[in-house]
Amino acid sequence: MYATLIAVAALWGAATGLLVPRAAYRLSVEPDEPWRDACPAGHPFTGPAHGWLGAPRCGVCAVAVPVGADGPAPRPERSPSAVIPAVPAVPVATALACGALAAATGPRPELLVWLAAAPVAVLLALVDRAVHRLPDRLTLPLAAGTAALLGVAALLPGHAGAWPSALLGGLALGAGYAVLFLVNPSGMGFGDVKLALALGVVLGWYGWGVLFVGAFAGFLFGAVYGFGLVALRRASRKSAIPFGPFMIGGALMGVLLGAFAASPA
Repeated sequence: MYATLIAVAALWGAATGLLVPRAAYRLSVEPDEPWRDACPAGHPFTGPAHGWLGAPRCGVCAVAVPVGADGPAPRPERSPSAVIPAVPAVPVATALACGALAAATGPRPELLVWLAAAPVAVLLALVDRAVHRLPDRLTLPLAAGTAALLGVAALLPGHAGAWPSALLGGLALGAGYAVLFLVNPSGMGFGDVKLALALGVVLGWYGWGVLFVGAFAGFLFGAVYGFGLVALRRASRKSAIPFGPFMIGGALMGVLLGAFAASPA
């Protein structure tokens, strides 16, 4: 049963991960540009949800969408590595994340919330890495959706978290990032503040200790990445890096640790 749960979660991650590259390609634009509605050859995207859901392949020209290759020219301060990974890596990464979440959480109701949020988090990480942007149409629904779904999970038997602490965690982490944004607007985008609301809700579900670990891990991952680029002379100390992927990675670590700790002995 436990192995089956992990396998099903991994399959869910792989299936949803196949849909992420198209959405990432469409959303990877500068703030003053409209979302892309056509492939690089100019053929309009068609399919469910007005073409937002579908494989990363144009149905007319049958050519895979070069996710990130046709994006806007990188700003001078961006690192050369700020591109979206190859499409095959996306479903693999999503499957691994969902499988790990299932292994840590087990058959508890909050697992459904984690599995629903994971593909959106991967999508946000890809877009932020490509264009240093966390779109409101993803961050705000993610915050509201996780809060609402965890509220439902709190009503079901077998859950291992607390909804009030999840809500307070979202407010606390969002407020903390808002202070950092006000202190140094050039070092952090306001999209990070809105993403922090969702990640705070997720981390706060398992308590304040998990919230601290997940938030600290995000800063640690970002610092290691930034120092690594400087050491390799691929960026300077003033270079901007997308922080969203590291926030999400830290939150994943925090949730995994919190879920493992909440498991019965």
